[in-house]
Amino acid sequence: MYLTDEEKRMLDGVYGDVVRKAMKILVTLGEIYGAERMIKVFNVHSPGVSYRVAGDAGLNFVKEASSAARCRVLTTLNTIGIDSERWDELGFPRDFALKQLELLDAYKTMGAVPTYTCTPYLVGNYPMAGEHVAWGESSAIIFANSVIGARTNREGGPSALAAALTGRVPECGYHLDRNRKGKFLFRVDMELATDRDFAVLGYFAGRIAGKDVPVFEGLKRRPTLDNLKALGAALASSGAVALYHVVGVTPEALTREAVISNADPIAFGHREYEDTCSKFSLAGDVDFVVTGCPHCSISEIGTVARLLAGKKVRSDFWVCTSRQIKTLADKMGYTAIIEAAGARVVCDTCPVLAPTLSKGYRTLVTNSAKLAHYAPGLWNLRTALLQIEDCVEASITGRWGDVG
Repeated sequence: MYLTDEEKRMLDGVYGDVVRKAMKILVTLGEIYGAERMIKVFNVHSPGVSYRVAGDAGLNFVKEASSAARCRVLTTLNTIGIDSERWDELGFPRDFALKQLELLDAYKTMGAVPTYTCTPYLVGNYPMAGEHVAWGESSAIIFANSVIGARTNREGGPSALAAALTGRVPECGYHLDRNRKGKFLFRVDMELATDRDFAVLGYFAGRIAGKDVPVFEGLKRRPTLDNLKALGAALASSGAVALYHVVGVTPEALTREAVISNADPIAFGHREYEDTCSKFSLAGDVDFVVTGCPHCSISEIGTVARLLAGKKVRSDFWVCTSRQIKTLADKMGYTAIIEAAGARVVCDTCPVLAPTLSKGYRTLVTNSAKLAHYAPGLWNLRTALLQIEDCVEASITGRWGDVG
């Protein structure tokens, strides 16, 4: 692999042993994936920030790095395992919380920005189309590649940290034009009106596409940011999709021919929609309701607040978002309305990255295909994937489905 003089100095330890190790990680990855050179990045979103994922090994690695190195480029931090300000009030385990806070201090010492969100594009980390970045977290990666048109591979915690400390990644994968073309073409034969509709489409397509790039055509109306967020998170959960194209919508797909060669379209209509929904159905008492996986936008929080105004919830209800979006919700009065109803606006975390649930929940209702996908395996919960309005209704009645 060709290295510039600056990159050779990093690898030779001129900038210290931590930077040397970081460059060694990147060179090794580049050799594995056949990269010919490194490329500069000016933007990193670092995953593996939850102590649940990092563990003591990750904590010690980051602490060592923080003692001797600093981030060279803008580095934002992904969702963590606690609400960093209300962890005790919300019942997060003390020992876990203290370890989590220790890990966060180490990242902040290196100069990482404490965003603690899986939606960094909603809180100021918004790269340009065509910009090479190093992002982790599946729903953020797919949004950056697809909706923004930036270029990133699926970075893990160590490789994202290495990119932050060096400002480099290997030139391979989705950094190359040839790897950004579509393989599967999906023809949408029904109108998609809600975030849930887009999540169901994404879940259906992800199971077929796997790690490859799907292309969608036939949408009857232009999707919203929240629609595309839901689509991407579902694709990255049922499959391992890191890039998709929507013809006439996403920046690289001005035409179908620009993103995919000859391909027989796979139909997605009412039958496929109902078959996919049948995977996530329950009837009876609802123990736990969650919106915000990926983290809620201010628009989604506003919807929850309007529906909960003057009501009371019977089920435990988490509205997960970033600290920055919650500040807006506070100013709009949304937080006060939601919490007066008995629900919680929970920042910085989500159930996937928090400590294992221990409240005896058996059922979960959510607007997140990602959470609906992972919850059965993580906690043996029965799940329903609903539109956000139905999630609120289920939280108020404490029940969902045809229960006779």
